[in-house]
Amino acid sequence: MAPFNPAATELYRKDVASGGQLLTAAEREKLLRPYLPAVPSPSSRMDNGTSTTTSRHASKGHKRRIRPFLKTKLHALVFFLIQLFFGMYVRLRQIYHATLDRALAIRHYHHRTPEYIQRDVKNLDRLPRHLSVILKYKSEEDGGLEALVDEVAELSAWSASAGIPLLSIYEKSGILKTYMASVQEVVSQKLTSYYGPAPASPTLRVFAPNHPSMSPSPVPSPRIPARSSAEEATHGSQRSRQHLDLLLLSATDGRDTLVDLTRTLAEMAQSHKISPKDITSNLINTEISATTAITDYSGHSTKPRKEADAGEPDLVIVFGPYVKLDGYPPWQIRLSEIFCVGDSGGDVSGRTSTRVEYQAFLRGLWKYAGAEMRFGR
Repeated sequence: MAPFNPAATELYRKDVASGGQLLTAAEREKLLRPYLPAVPSPSSRMDNGTSTTTSRHASKGHKRRIRPFLKTKLHALVFFLIQLFFGMYVRLRQIYHATLDRALAIRHYHHRTPEYIQRDVKNLDRLPRHLSVILKYKSEEDGGLEALVDEVAELSAWSASAGIPLLSIYEKSGILKTYMASVQEVVSQKLTSYYGPAPASPTLRVFAPNHPSMSPSPVPSPRIPARSSAEEATHGSQRSRQHLDLLLLSATDGRDTLVDLTRTLAEMAQSHKISPKDITSNLINTEISATTAITDYSGHSTKPRKEADAGEPDLVIVFGPYVKLDGYPPWQIRLSEIFCVGDSGGDVSGRTSTRVEYQAFLRGLWKYAGAEMRFGR
């Protein structure tokens, strides 16, 4: 920049003092032009703009490479720590429950002796009159139908030994209903192994909704051959023998029954065969309970001594890692106690399948005896 000219400086000051009246705009521009910086060319402007933009992108790109990297590593570290501690907690919990379950199995083993089972439950305040168990059909690798029927037989023997007169087994597919005769034969053999031959063993009756009681299966079981039933004892000995009712349920006895009942009542109301005012909760309860009501040997419905005899179980045991009713009839478990075995029936390897074992059955009875029930007024 050129040095200031004293004459130009004096002239500029006079113009400022006169309020811009002394010089025109062109004269002021001519006066200040020697002191202004040189005007850059268009090519130099483009070069400067490109270099500035490149430097800015480079600085931003540098920041973007470091911060996301650190954030990703931090998230991975937090995820690893959460997974590590949670995995350790789950594994220790499985080991604890498996160890406790094995110790309980050793301490309370039935040895196929009803007296031992009666000893385990004699101090309980109450026992369920109607016990319901939810089972799952196992794959062929785990035994399939044969393993399922064997579990039903074991549960029947435990229930009879504990003094439970009614046992209902829920299996979603309903395959047990297809082989009712085979189920009855296997359960009878299991009761004989516990009690001995008749008349020491309890009498057994197997029935299912919408199926005739004690009817043979239409097709013989491919895995469980049906054998000839034992000869009936005298009427006097039958009266003194213990009796067990085995009810087989499936998914068709739940929602399908409610849908059919709703459709039937709606059609009857539309055809004026029944008044809509007559459709009450008592009527619905009577109709639904009739599907699982206990009938006597002559085919007439017996008068229930308790509400459980009308199809509502006192206790529902779920042999699984978590509570999953799996389509169980919802109307029948309004006031039922539900006990889930949990993962204690599995092994330390973390298998999700839960075995049907006596100690789990016994824990369910213990929980039911200690449960606090409040039905209101």
